[in-house]
Amino acid sequence: MSRTHENKVALITGAGSGIGRGIALRLASDGARVAVVDLHIESAKETVALIESQYGTPALALEADVRDRAAVSAAFEATVAEWGRFDYLVNNAGLITMSSLENLTDEEWDLVLDVNLKGMFIVTQIATPYFRDGNSGAVVNLSTVEADVVVSSQGFAQVHYNASKGGVKMLTKALAVELSRYNVRVNAIAPGPVPTAFLPGIDVSSGEVLDFMKSRLLVPRVGRPEDMGAAVSFLLSDDASYISGVQLPVDGGWLAR
Repeated sequence: MSRTHENKVALITGAGSGIGRGIALRLASDGARVAVVDLHIESAKETVALIESQYGTPALALEADVRDRAAVSAAFEATVAEWGRFDYLVNNAGLITMSSLENLTDEEWDLVLDVNLKGMFIVTQIATPYFRDGNSGAVVNLSTVEADVVVSSQGFAQVHYNASKGGVKMLTKALAVELSRYNVRVNAIAPGPVPTAFLPGIDVSSGEVLDFMKSRLLVPRVGRPEDMGAAVSFLLSDDASYISGVQLPVDGGWLAR
């Protein structure tokens, strides 16, 4: 185990599964105490059980919808009550619905923008007084390569998802400016294809989907949650102390061509 984040406290949204769980496990392995926040408390508890069994590191399972200010505030209060401090925020919670432009409803648009973009704003705003009080910290937001390019093998895009993640890229820059007054750095990672349950009904690790992915990738495999965890751990660490306001592609070379 690395001790890069020894005695640091991280709050991670959407950490009950997938990439969020991978990030939580990596930060725990690097010595951080992790507050696992998820819409589904049982999933959060599963991540906590993995952290405690694999690393013996304290972790906390908390239930919150990132759109719910009261629930998010309660999660921060519980985290600080448990460990007496707060150092890192990872805004990972997000979702997608697989609707084309012509079929996209107002309700779907609002849901995806509210969770992926407004939720990130809400969580970071609520975190800000804690950063101010500590006069230090770091934030990593989860974006995607689809903040820069449209990924479509069938001629359909998810315009609401692209819009939300394009917003995350600019929100990251603006938050970096705002929070610099409290010695807080803000960055984002942009994952490429990662086989999780995030994409409803799509398995990016098999068949024609995988062939399409590999035609774009320079590293001949899809990503893994632990790849994202490694990038997040770096951006939160002192090794990245001169990096703020950037979006780092973690995409196997997807954006290179």
